[in-house]
Amino acid sequence: MAAKSDFTLPIVISAGIHIGVLVILLMGVDFSDKPKPQPQVSAPAMKAVVVDQKLVALHVERLKAEKREVARKEKARQDDLERQATEARQQREREQAQIKKLEIERKQKEIETKNALAAAKAAQLKQKQETEKAQQAEEFRKQKEKERQASEEAAKKAEAKRKQEEADAKKAADERKRKAEAERKRKEDAERKRKAEERERQLQEQMMQDALAEELTALSQTRNRQVMSEVQKYTSMINATIARYVQKEDSMRGKSCKVFVRLAKDGFVTTSRIVEGDPVLCRATQAAIQRVQRLPVSTEPDVYEKLKELNIIYRPEFN
Repeated sequence: MAAKSDFTLPIVISAGIHIGVLVILLMGVDFSDKPKPQPQVSAPAMKAVVVDQKLVALHVERLKAEKREVARKEKARQDDLERQATEARQQREREQAQIKKLEIERKQKEIETKNALAAAKAAQLKQKQETEKAQQAEEFRKQKEKERQASEEAAKKAEAKRKQEEADAKKAADERKRKAEAERKRKEDAERKRKAEERERQLQEQMMQDALAEELTALSQTRNRQVMSEVQKYTSMINATIARYVQKEDSMRGKSCKVFVRLAKDGFVTTSRIVEGDPVLCRATQAAIQRVQRLPVSTEPDVYEKLKELNIIYRPEFN
């Protein structure tokens, strides 16, 4: 605010000087219609006005320079404050990071101390458990020794029993082997019979399939002939329909035109495109198709499939 006041006072003084000069000049001007004798301004007065104007200009320039200098210093001060604020913030961040690091280290040491105490307790417990285990192992060994002696006595009796059981088992195995061989032969005979019956069944099925295929082929050929007959019939009807709407000219004699059409299921012409032929006849043919809009088409799906995209070859007939 102080800097603003420093600039305001010189500007007010400068403005007052300029206003005074303008008033002096206006007082010497006569705006009436008739020219009036003008008072003569003495050379010293004119010189004083010129000098005052120069002083005012110099004063204004000096004020502008001072204002720029003040602005430069203010900017430098602001930049210095920002730099100090940045350095202070960075210092706070470093101090906070150091505090956080020290806190982590303190917690880590606490954890290590707890782990060390837990490890010492675990070692003591383990030593106690190992002592108890050694005592139990010794008792167990003595018990096993008694069991071993009893087991040796039982083993002798078991050996004698095992030999008897082996003899009985060999006899039973021989009997099972004999029965298994007989069963194997029976299964082989049954498998050979099954395979022979399977071959016979497959042969009969193949014969039936061949006969059915021949019948289906015959039916398909018959249907194909019927379909092609229907296609030819509807193609002739389409040509006849187009012929009724073609504007014939003598120049079309002996000419032909091929037009591609795409038909909807109700016969509506969705696409018509000239493929080749006499230009005059082709234009007349396409115009006729566009006028008729709907051409004859079969309601039978397989016939419609042959008619839905069709190349029509039209040759005009003249009586």
